[in-house]
Amino acid sequence: MEPAAEHQQQLRSLRDFLLVYNRMTELCFRHCVSNLNYRLLTGREETCLDSCAGKLVHSNHRLMRAYVALMPSIMQRRVADYEAGAAPASQSSAQEKQAPVTALPGAGGPNPSPGPPAAPDPGEPLQGAPGTGT
Repeated sequence: MEPAAEHQQQLRSLRDFLLVYNRMTELCFRHCVSNLNYRLLTGREETCLDSCAGKLVHSNHRLMRAYVALMPSIMQRRVADYEAGAAPASQSSAQEKQAPVTALPGAGGPNPSPGPPAAPDPGEPLQGAPGTGT
């Protein structure tokens, strides 16, 4: 992996971690802290915050284990779907290459279709032009 791409991946990982941490902090704070009149947490609030944060961290770990376990099968399915979709596309492009080429309009041939008028010779006067008498 290139250094720039690796740096971008690290930034994304840090951003994701900080978002999860901020959500967890806000959720536990709203759930556990009810009295903002004191500078320190009460024993009950501290116990609640420890329990809340522990539960969220534990559930996040379980979720990540499930994700890591399922990811290979998801990727295999995506690859199979991509290959299945690519096969008909390659067959249709091969058929298009083998199809007979038809004459394009205005290209000449046995039955030319009317196209734009041909340009007159530079030495010939234009019909209907002033001073030509026609």
